[in-house]
Amino acid sequence: MATVLYITAHPHDHQASFSMAVGKAFIDAYREANPSDEVVHVDLYKENIPQLDADVFAGWGKLQSGAGFEQLSDEEKAKVARLGQLSEQFVAADKYVFVSPMWNFSFPPVLKAYVDAVAVAGKTFKYTAEGPVGLLTDKKGLHIQASGGVYSEGPAAGFESGFSYLKKISMFFGIPSFEGLFVEGMAANPAAAPEIKANAIAKATELAATF
Repeated sequence: MATVLYITAHPHDHQASFSMAVGKAFIDAYREANPSDEVVHVDLYKENIPQLDADVFAGWGKLQSGAGFEQLSDEEKAKVARLGQLSEQFVAADKYVFVSPMWNFSFPPVLKAYVDAVAVAGKTFKYTAEGPVGLLTDKKGLHIQASGGVYSEGPAAGFESGFSYLKKISMFFGIPSFEGLFVEGMAANPAAAPEIKANAIAKATELAATF
């Protein structure tokens, strides 16, 4: 049995969002094809995702200097403990499905906060004399991204930094397989939006069978 983290970074649901609609189609098809696997939905707009702030760095500093957890302030304890829960959940999973819209050529800030929460030395990567080495070498990932224009290819491809960032961080973590599924061009060609959505859902359903 595998554990899949279904990580969504959108304030809307599948009825109002192209990326969430395609994500739902994917995860529904995955569940059907893999009934014994566990799918855990991590809704970043509903979860507590601490940012790396002064409390976090102060708490980490105290722990690294030998202080006990009980010596942290209440704010430091809450944030440091929650970051630990998120990173442990991420490491324990086998597969990752990220779903997000493209906002200003990237993804919503809460997704970056989540990546910061799980990018932990000794858990997702380690430092060696030859440089950092990823530790998640037996995992796989997928990013479903929707955008009003076309950014996965063509003249605007150089502006895309959502999927490209997640792919880079996945490589840093040692994840050998990280794919992208793009739902794009709906604003550029509104008349074709239903067809674009339907084609993306069909592709998502197909991908789910082998993911």
